Amino acid sequence: MPAELPVQRPLFALLIRLAAILALATMAMFVKLASESGIHIAEILFWRQFITIPLLGGWLLLTRQTALFRTQRPGMHAKRALYGMTGMVLLFTALTLLPLAESTVFNFTSAIWAVILSALILHEKVGRYRWIAVILGFVGVLIIAQPGGGNINLAGAAAALGGAFMVALISIQIRDMNRTEHQLTIVFYFAAFSVPVLMLFLPFVMTPHSLDQVMIIAGLGIAGLAGQVLLTMSLRFGAVSSVIVMDYSSLIWATLYGFWIFGSIPPVATWFGAPLIVVAGLIIAYREHKLSIPRQPPPAAT
Repeated sequence: MPAELPVQRPLFALLIRLAAILALATMAMFVKLASESGIHIAEILFWRQFITIPLLGGWLLLTRQTALFRTQRPGMHAKRALYGMTGMVLLFTALTLLPLAESTVFNFTSAIWAVILSALILHEKVGRYRWIAVILGFVGVLIIAQPGGGNINLAGAAAALGGAFMVALISIQIRDMNRTEHQLTIVFYFAAFSVPVLMLFLPFVMTPHSLDQVMIIAGLGIAGLAGQVLLTMSLRFGAVSSVIVMDYSSLIWATLYGFWIFGSIPPVATWFGAPLIVVAGLIIAYREHKLSIPRQPPPAAT
């Protein structure tokens, strides 16, 4: 007998998604704190992934969900880990080079990259509204980055855009993996495959840590895992097209953390460019929602 589908609870899903975005914004803040305290980015990546294994693995054991440790596609998990580590290197590098708000805004371009990749890789038909959104989004990027004349670190901007591109690429990959793999299985094996690789760099970058640094490392690992799990939960109770609007709340948290923790306020260019990128993402989400609604067949002739 097939398992019953979870009951859709749209408001609950929105609240969970909001909590997920807060957790991920908190992780980004801890990543920036870790970098500024002198911890190498390779070690930050290691601890971000390592903490997932005992916490998520232990939870699966305690809740007797050990069946989720089994996978039908180890090769695909290894490929996902490669893409994921590349994306995390770029995104974490952007966090070390850019203020939190600007790094977050550039991350929003993942929806724009997803449209381009859907056309190029999946050969999906992309209508004029989504192409207009793509153009609008990149205009916003140019306004913020102001190549050649702005105050934004262009290497950081390039890393953030590259990270957003990898997020879009991974989303297409996970869309395929979801046909056979549970979301928690994907999260667990991402960590399990990436930790041994990241461990190879530790002898060259790891240094003794103060208690404050240990607390920062623990915070970023726990916040990152919480964000991943909450993202998964939000999709259990609501559709992607309805909950994804909460993702833009990360700009609020990033701005607040940037001001409270790092004393930075986004420049005027960010306030002009960010709305264009957000609007572009909302147009894409709305169009994908409309396209996902099955059309009613025309009434039969009488």
